[in-house]
Amino acid sequence: MKPLTASEMREVDRLTIERQHIPSIQLMEAAGKRVADAILRLCPPQRARRIVVLCGKGNNGADGLVCARHLKEAGRDPRVWYFGTEPQSDSDAGTNFERWRNIGGATSMINSADDWSAKRHAIGKAQVIVDALLGTGLRGAAEGLIAEAIEETNRVSQNATAPRPALIIAVDTPSGLPSDGEAPAGPVLFAHRTVTFTAPKIGQLESSHAACCGALDVVQIGSPPALVEEVGKSDLRWAESAEFAKLPLIRKWDSNKGVYGHALLVAGATGKTGAAILCGSAALRGGAGLVTIATPEAALPMVAAAHPEYMTEALAATTRGTVAAKNWTSGHFAKLAAKRAVIGMGPGLGTEPETQEFIRAVVQSIEAPLVLDADGLNAFAGSAEKLRERKAQFLAITPHPGEMARLCSKSIHEVQANRLNIARDAARDWNVHIILKGFHTVVADPSGNLFINTTGNPGLAKGGSGDVLTGFLSALTAQFGTADWLRVLTLGVYLHGKAAEVATATTDVSGLLSSDLVNALPAARRALLEELQQIV
Repeated sequence: MKPLTASEMREVDRLTIERQHIPSIQLMEAAGKRVADAILRLCPPQRARRIVVLCGKGNNGADGLVCARHLKEAGRDPRVWYFGTEPQSDSDAGTNFERWRNIGGATSMINSADDWSAKRHAIGKAQVIVDALLGTGLRGAAEGLIAEAIEETNRVSQNATAPRPALIIAVDTPSGLPSDGEAPAGPVLFAHRTVTFTAPKIGQLESSHAACCGALDVVQIGSPPALVEEVGKSDLRWAESAEFAKLPLIRKWDSNKGVYGHALLVAGATGKTGAAILCGSAALRGGAGLVTIATPEAALPMVAAAHPEYMTEALAATTRGTVAAKNWTSGHFAKLAAKRAVIGMGPGLGTEPETQEFIRAVVQSIEAPLVLDADGLNAFAGSAEKLRERKAQFLAITPHPGEMARLCSKSIHEVQANRLNIARDAARDWNVHIILKGFHTVVADPSGNLFINTTGNPGLAKGGSGDVLTGFLSALTAQFGTADWLRVLTLGVYLHGKAAEVATATTDVSGLLSSDLVNALPAARRALLEELQQIV
């Protein structure tokens, strides 16, 4: 799906009203209800007894009024704090204000510093705060009482010594966040979750303040997806389930292991066998027909003992227990790699000069599709242009921001400040597919096509999760090939993040282990099939 700017979103709404004959107030009703549904789903009654809905005077505030009404009708007791004078009765906002008042909804009008002073301390007592102050049409900075409300909500939510809201949920977008990706001119509200309508907005994906959205839910309220494709002009796409609907996700009954490819993984060293095990485990859970791990002979017993399902091959080792260069010069590795569907290389290999020499020789000489990560990338630090000097048509690299900074001789700050453009330019210049990992992982191909992924959670910020991704991407490449490799790689990133969500559904994200992530991969794929209604 294409993300939209604020003006594109207005055009989609206009065309929906014009072509689909859906009144604007009906779109507003659907929007507010979807936010209320999210709150009811996320918060059981005991965790949502005190709900405050912060409403501005525009359409975003009207969405908040609809949300409050549906929460009240569901048995909750939300309180509306309305910033501004009562809306005109002949407007959509006025209609929803009247509907809220007619069911006895509690409303506090905030029009002065005294009004705000009387209420501001109550924010800290709320269990749920609904942010419906400013919408996607914001121009300039949040100002006045609304700016004060944003800053006070942020102060309360980030105060570790005081009671904090269980949930801050933004209606359509966090107040103060520009929709088109530019830097905010004023304060931005930090939400735990954002429920946005129809399509993600550019600023929610690539802005320096995109993290203010928290988890991003994109919900439909009546606009046809084709309208988003018609109106959106960005070359960026958001990774959603529908993007993968045409991939052969369901296995045929007469399948055999040969249909799903043989993945060769080059990983591990003395002291780093866990990286090889995680990588191989993910390839198995990811569905490759056959998996072989090539690892230094000293590390092989431990790697082989971890899983009976994958095969292992011993590689000659250096004195420090890493892969020796002679594995390439002797021709041993070339024979091992022959006829493999894909090669995944890098996790735990180490940075010994001889090992790095081996890595460079493999990348520049092997013809099979290659997924390169971790120490595989370190072999090209400061000389990434040499990635072009290879025989393989397809090479994917999976740097985290630190690795990307080393590859392109920039600082991590420079990489993080311009993730999309850096990924796009590097993919073109080095003729590679790039998965730039981190918050909102970017996937780019050499032709300038881009995906951005929003699945996942902070539990992925732990050693080993990248090793899992390498094995998983290799498994998907073995199954689906490279005909639509950008989408296949994006599927891997999407499901990797979804697996983190599945694995932490009933636990705290801080305790997520990379092995938990591996075990959740099939459930994540199952969830995708259910969403696509492809379960048989």
